[in-house]
Amino acid sequence: MASQHTPTGHEKIETSNFLMIVLILAAIAFGGLVEIVPLFFQRSTTQPVEGLKPYTALQLAGRDVYLREGCYNCHSQMVRPFRAETLRYGPYSVAGEFVYDHPFQWGSKRTGPDLHRVGGRYSDEWHKVHLNNPRDVVPESNMPSYPWLAQATLAPADLAPKMKALRMVGVPYTDDEIAKAGDEVKGKSELDAVVAYLQVLGITRK
Repeated sequence: MASQHTPTGHEKIETSNFLMIVLILAAIAFGGLVEIVPLFFQRSTTQPVEGLKPYTALQLAGRDVYLREGCYNCHSQMVRPFRAETLRYGPYSVAGEFVYDHPFQWGSKRTGPDLHRVGGRYSDEWHKVHLNNPRDVVPESNMPSYPWLAQATLAPADLAPKMKALRMVGVPYTDDEIAKAGDEVKGKSELDAVVAYLQVLGITRK
């Protein structure tokens, strides 16, 4: 009479799809927590670099337009810690520069150049011409034009609620800054806002 084979623990896992899936998910979750949780307690990732200021109301509005138009699909905001990168763009990016960004715009894909250190590199007028028709200043550019930004005006009432929400997640806006947000963007176009946002990118450590 043949003896009955009793499955081992390892065999039970290998022969049960459900158990295998549960254990894989548990291992991934545990590994992710081990890597991610400590970052919430490291000073280098939670404290702003010296001189970093929250976006003004106009810059914040420009960032929203930047996200809405999908600019991040072609432009990263991360200078990598390699010699070629720092020679071209400036100091490499550190987490402390982005503690007020929700969400941050780091990325690895570059159809266009990295924008993290673009602040102050060109004049406001250059940026306006570039956004209206990029080929007027960069003939080989394949970036689309954004002529409607100059005609679209900002909604002043939208800014105070956004700034209040950001304050809830740690951005140190004052009551006075929130109260004046609407007046700061009154009569401004979306083009003005995007240019204001671009002009502040990376200037803290530049």
